[in-house]
Order: sequence, then structure tokens, then C-alpha cells
Amino acid sequence: MKKIIQVMKYFFYISISLFVFNFSLAQDVNIEENISLSFVCELEKKIVKNAEYNYQTFLAKDLEDKDLDKFEINAKQPKTLLINGLSSFLSKKEKLTVRIVNKDVVLFKAIDEEKNYSESGIINRKSGELIHEITRDMKSENSEKDISFYSCKKNEKKV
Repeated sequence: MKKIIQVMKYFFYISISLFVFNFSLAQDVNIEENISLSFVCELEKKIVKNAEYNYQTFLAKDLEDKDLDKFEINAKQPKTLLINGLSSFLSKKEKLTVRIVNKDVVLFKAIDEEKNYSESGIINRKSGELIHEITRDMKSENSEKDISFYSCKKNEKKV
């Protein structure tokens, strides 16, 4: 029963993120507030879709992937959103394709110039749940996906 609840929970988060991403296509930039947040995130699980695995779920303990020691989000109205510490691809992107920031969520997406690789993510600012999706070979019928789920806590700055 507990496993079913977990699967339903992740299905819910993926559904919500897809809904928000579809909504955001009509509204690619919506920065409602200025924020500067730093998180420490623990990897919980990853779903992999490639030639070997068809949406196979792996727990963090079974992966070599690491937790995020310093995941930072900086937003400034009306259009600036910077993401650091999640991946080198996102950290180098000054212009994200999708930038949504409100009191509940931060949503972002970046696509490479060849439109063959993308990364996106959504973080619930209240619960700290982060979903990070990487898509490779987007132009191919055999595109690959990694969907990582993190549990994040705000990194409080001590004065």
C-alpha cells in the first residue's frame, strides 16, 4: 500500500509539472517576485528512460548520483531567473526558455541551440520537492530521459 501511495504521489507531481509546463508555453516568462534562495537537496529517486530502461525507477541508494549541496535560485522582476548548482548546462544558461516564479513554485526550462537537449525543473517552494528532467536526443524517436526527484531544505544563511 505504501508503494502505491508513493507511485501515486510521483505520478501526481509529474502530472502537475506537465500541466504547468503546458500552461507556461503560452506564458514563457512570468517572474512575480524577486527571490534569492539557496537549498540543500537530497536525491530520493530517479526514473530513467533509454535503450536499456523503459521508465525504470531507481532509488538514490542504488545510484552514483549525488545530492545537491548548493542549489540556488535567483529571480528579479520582470524577466531574470538564474539557476545554479543543479547542472552545468542550466548554470551557463542566462536565457531560460521558460521562467515562472510565484509564491508557490519556480519553474524553468532550457533547450540547447540545436534543439536536441533540454533540461527543466519545478520546485515547490513550500514543501521543497524538486523534479529535474533531462531529455537527450529530442529529435530522435529514441529520446532519453532522466527524471530526478529531490527533497530540498532551505539553506539558512547564518550571520
